[in-house]
Amino acid sequence: MRILVTGGCGFIGSAIVRHVIGSTGHSVVNVDAMTYAATRDSTGDVAADPRYLHIRADITDGAAMRAIFASHQPDAVMHLAAESHVDRSIDGPGVFMTTNVLGTFTLLEAAREYWSGLDLRRQAAFRFHHISTDEVFGTLQPGDPPFTETTPYDPRSPYSASKAASDHLVRAWQHTYGLPAFVTNTTNNYGFWHFPEKLIPLVTINAIAGRALPVYGDGGNMRDWLFVDDHAEALVLAVERGRPGETYAIGARQPRTNIQVVQTICAILDELRPDPAGPHARLIRYVTDRPGHDFRYEIDPSHAEAALGWRARHDFETGLRRTVRWYLEHRDWWTALQARHDSTKRLGMAPAEGSR
Repeated sequence: MRILVTGGCGFIGSAIVRHVIGSTGHSVVNVDAMTYAATRDSTGDVAADPRYLHIRADITDGAAMRAIFASHQPDAVMHLAAESHVDRSIDGPGVFMTTNVLGTFTLLEAAREYWSGLDLRRQAAFRFHHISTDEVFGTLQPGDPPFTETTPYDPRSPYSASKAASDHLVRAWQHTYGLPAFVTNTTNNYGFWHFPEKLIPLVTINAIAGRALPVYGDGGNMRDWLFVDDHAEALVLAVERGRPGETYAIGARQPRTNIQVVQTICAILDELRPDPAGPHARLIRYVTDRPGHDFRYEIDPSHAEAALGWRARHDFETGLRRTVRWYLEHRDWWTALQARHDSTKRLGMAPAEGSR
């Protein structure tokens, strides 16, 4: 199978690329515009493989997308290219609407035109796999059951609203035009090559450097955590086995509060890299919460596990230990990244309209 992966130099996309080339017989055409969070280093181990090709292109460029479909004749699309940081969406929502909504529309139209010209056998086998987030479902309160494939949409941030819109576009193209498309929604991912603006890489890197560890509010907000390599395995199984019109909610049943995550990182670093100045937890600082901060996300992955024959391999503590150790061993990568992009600056504090 030749898979067109969008955003394959990003965090989750690169994990898919590495898994496909390293563990399957499929090939990858990686379409990535190389925005701030993308890095070629994340696909460096497979870059020389003849089954891998990277094309620098933007999914909002319809002519470029049509040309890529025509030239490379993919059997499936795995669409991950997206703006994904909630705090950035609060400060600047426009680019989220452009990439996540207009970009998905543009890619769908290019895929539909290409798919319509295939013979009946290839049309039936083709898949458009749209990778999304559990944040489209809104927030859970204590005692609420986890999200499932049938949870109503209730996005609360510009980011989650843009992803909800893209999910609806994919389902509409499947229902209206018959494009064999489906959606997966997932929980928070963590692991290697993660741009250091998200909680786990930011806290890990700050702790290694002896800087303050910012925790929003009282740290009680809860997320369901999934090791990125486990997610990549599930996503590739989905593109192999997924049924058009379906939804698969992918998770690992490993909810933790933010403060539990931060404290666990500190404990791991106390063991792996003790700080002469004292326990790393001394660096924790509670900071003003971000606007509209969702309280809890959690997924029940029962349907996806049964349909895909998959279950997460890593428990949270094992996956987090591997992640912290990876950042300790790849200091050159993230220090160079920080030199180009100041990921320590606080985002997500844009005032509400009318208060400026």
